[in-house]
Amino acid sequence: MINALLEQGATDLETISNNCGTDGFGLGRLLTQRRIRRTISSYVGANKEFARQYLAGELEVELTPQGTLAERMRAGGAGIPAFFTPAGVGTQVADGGLPLRYDGEGGIALESPPKEQREFDGVRYVLERAIVADFALVHAWKGDAHGNLVYRVSAQNFNPPAAAAGRITIAQVEHLVEPGELAPDEIHTPGIHVQRVVPVGPVSVGIEQRTVRS
Repeated sequence: MINALLEQGATDLETISNNCGTDGFGLGRLLTQRRIRRTISSYVGANKEFARQYLAGELEVELTPQGTLAERMRAGGAGIPAFFTPAGVGTQVADGGLPLRYDGEGGIALESPPKEQREFDGVRYVLERAIVADFALVHAWKGDAHGNLVYRVSAQNFNPPAAAAGRITIAQVEHLVEPGELAPDEIHTPGIHVQRVVPVGPVSVGIEQRTVRS
């Protein structure tokens, strides 16, 4: 679907993802073509072009703790506008001052504002806003024409909340099966969250960092 988005020509995009892909793969392809204006991510990762654009002031980046990012999407899908979390309290995540965009000369052109904080039972929490996206692009191992989806292994981490958080969710599936073929207790995303299903066949997913024993 990212390849299709490249061909379609959309630009000035704001993306929400754990990272921004790797160089030449996934969202990294959109980044290389300068299609992304702003991204909400957990970390820069091993994407050198991401780091270069961010430090050069060409890309706006909202860095968000990974668990908070997942919960912001889950809340958006559940219709919850905001929630309090202890993650980030005592840091610039809560107090503001994180560089959203650099000026290209080592200075900060735009920084994050402070967030509302409250104390519950003697513990301080920060208010985080939910995320609802115009479009959600997810990848599933199996799916049917009604949009019921099954993910494999670590694809269960971010795909379910991402699918729920999209106003229009488009799922690419490796194996398209007949309605009723999926057992109800194996479905991770129910079809009510999915508006489009695209069968793509088996997909090779790159590994960002491969570590093996000697």
